[in-house]
Amino acid sequence: MSTATFKKSSLVSGQAPRWLPVAVGAGALILGAALAALVGFGIALWAVFAGVLFVLAGPAAVGAIEGRRKGVDAFARYLVYGAFLLALIPLVSVVWTVLSRGLPGLDLNMLLTSMGGVTGATDNAAAAGETPVYGGAYHAIVGTLVVTFWATLMSVPVGLLTAIFLVEYSGGRVSGAIARIITFLVDVMTGIPSIVAGLFAAALFVQIFDDPSMRMGFIASVALSVLMIPTVVRNAEEMLRIVPNELREASYALGVRKWRTITKVVIPTAISGISSGVTLAIARVIGETAPILVTAGFVTTINANAFSGWMTTLPTYIYYQIITPTSPTNPGISEGRAWSAALILIVIVMVLNLIARLIAKVFAPKTGR
Repeated sequence: MSTATFKKSSLVSGQAPRWLPVAVGAGALILGAALAALVGFGIALWAVFAGVLFVLAGPAAVGAIEGRRKGVDAFARYLVYGAFLLALIPLVSVVWTVLSRGLPGLDLNMLLTSMGGVTGATDNAAAAGETPVYGGAYHAIVGTLVVTFWATLMSVPVGLLTAIFLVEYSGGRVSGAIARIITFLVDVMTGIPSIVAGLFAAALFVQIFDDPSMRMGFIASVALSVLMIPTVVRNAEEMLRIVPNELREASYALGVRKWRTITKVVIPTAISGISSGVTLAIARVIGETAPILVTAGFVTTINANAFSGWMTTLPTYIYYQIITPTSPTNPGISEGRAWSAALILIVIVMVLNLIARLIAKVFAPKTGR
C-alpha cells in the first residue's frame, strides 16, 4: 500500500495543482483592489490591475513549480485567458448598463403607446408625481420592424443570387471578369458610410417623384438594403464555397440539372451559415440612425405603412429622446424612455438570432442517423 501511494505521489509531483488558476485569480482580484484603492478606486482601474496581476502571477507560479518551459507555456495560456476576460468587460458592461437603466421603464405603457399627444407639461406632471408617465415606443417598434422587413426582403434575394453567381457561374472567361468586378464593388460597398447610403436613397426618390421633401419608410428600407447587400453577399459566398464539391458532382452524376442542384443540394447544405449571415446583416443595419433621419424622418404617432408618410424607428426614437427631451426641465423621463428603447432593440436582435438558429435547424440537411 505504501509503495502504491509513493508511486502515485511521484507521478503528480512537480505539477501545478488544478486549483492554481482560481487561486491566482482570487489573489489578483484582492491585490488589484488594494492597488486601485491606493491611486483612487475605480472599477475599470481595478479590472486593469487584476488582469495584469493575473497574467503575470499565474505563469510565475507555474514556472516556479514545473520549470521554465511550463512557465512560458502558461504565460501564453494566461495571456489568452486575460484577453478573453478583457473582451468580456465591455460586453458585460453594456448589457448590465442597458438592463439596469432600461428595465425600470419597460412596462405596457412603453410597449403599447406612442408619443402622440405627449408634451413637456405631461412629463412635468409625471415628474411631480401628479400623473403616471405617459408616452412609449410602440410607434418606433412598429417602424423598426416594417423598415427592417422591407430592407431584408430586398437585400436577401439580391445578395443570395449574387453569391450564387460568384460561386457557381463564374467559371467562364466573361463571367469570371464580371465576377471580379462584382467582388470589387461589393468590397467598396462594405465600407460605405451609412449616411452616404441614406443620401443616395433620398436623392434617388427625389429624382423619381420630383419631391425634395419626400420621406417615407420604404426609402429608409432602400438605404438599409444598400448596407445589407454586401454583408449578405460575403457571408453567403463563403458558406456556398465550403459546400463540398463531391455533393455537386454526385448530383450531376445522377443527371440533375445545375439549377436544381443549387436549390436542392447546395443551398440546403449551406442554409445554416446563410441564415446566420442574414441575421448579421440585419443586426448591422437595425441600429442605424443617420440614414433613417434623412429618408424616413421622425414622427410621434404610429405609421405602419412604409409607402406613405414619415416613420420613426427605435434608433431615431432614442436619438430624439436624448437630444431633444420632451421636457427640458425634466429630461430624466425622456432619458428613461431612451434606455428602455435601447433594451427593446437588443431584445429584437436576440429574437432574430433565435429565429435564424431555428431556421437553420429546421432546414439543415438530414444526416440519415
